[in-house]
Amino acid sequence: MLTDQYGRTHNYLRISLTDKCNLRCTYCMPKEDMVFSPKEKLMSASEIQTLATHFVATGVNKIRLTGGEPLVRKDFDEIFKNLSELPVSMHLTTNGVTLHKHLDHLIKHGLKDINISLDTLQKSKFEAITRRDNLNIVMQNIQLALSAGLNVKVNTVLLKNTNEDEITRLIELGKEQELHIRFIEFMPFMANEWEYEKTILKADVIRFAEEKFGQIEKLNTHKNSTSNNFKVKGFKGDFGVISTISDPFCGGCNRIRLTADGKIKNCLFSSSEFDLLTKLRNNEDVKSIIEEAIYSKKKSRGGMSDQIDIIENGALHKNRSMIAIGG
Repeated sequence: MLTDQYGRTHNYLRISLTDKCNLRCTYCMPKEDMVFSPKEKLMSASEIQTLATHFVATGVNKIRLTGGEPLVRKDFDEIFKNLSELPVSMHLTTNGVTLHKHLDHLIKHGLKDINISLDTLQKSKFEAITRRDNLNIVMQNIQLALSAGLNVKVNTVLLKNTNEDEITRLIELGKEQELHIRFIEFMPFMANEWEYEKTILKADVIRFAEEKFGQIEKLNTHKNSTSNNFKVKGFKGDFGVISTISDPFCGGCNRIRLTADGKIKNCLFSSSEFDLLTKLRNNEDVKSIIEEAIYSKKKSRGGMSDQIDIIENGALHKNRSMIAIGG
């Protein structure tokens, strides 16, 4: 098993397939024109398979495909099928815009869990956040995934003065269906105009929920979970908060991030990266760099200790944009 210097084992690989996306979310992509990586800089389908096989040999048994938007890759179906033949559970994070085109293929090749991004239930607000008019199709595809028997999580990035007034409405999506809502604290990335004052914290979400629904039940949390989860009495679904800013979950981290250009990124906050793709293309040993990368992982938030450290050390200026990292 891949183990870091703090004894954390890593069995969960998140592979970004592309830095391209069919949405333009403000918290993910810089406002100015985005310069995407040329195709030759990105991992090919065969290179993804080769690197994933190396990780599986070290104990990885869970793979999640992310982006950008992974479904915009023309060879997505091939990549998913090939990876599903490894001894792993397959997972997907998507914005849901074109999910209906791939759903049958995904289910055929073993997909059981899917995360779909949805930051608002209002059409005008959806357009303002994503700079696209796709709310209806995303809502339809969430229902399509539920109807197909998938375990569906909805990922909602919270932004002050933008969508905090919809927290309880989003929770209510799980009243009559087993839908899992995950609120995500706004994180700093290059050129996404992050400010601490724009962040809706875990405590705020709990307060809004209790004011609306009364006492809420705290659910047991798996040691590797990224969210603190809760349930409203009588609801079929639940909700949680991924509290990266206010209450980090680094102690149980088991995640490895592989960017679309083939670099290991130990933490979303980390500015350091380890180049696997160049090693692979040069027929050099990749096992040693994988082990080095994981062992060197910082104890918490890429080496930053708290919110003040994040703000004062300018993390948002040292990191890639979210779309270039992968979720």
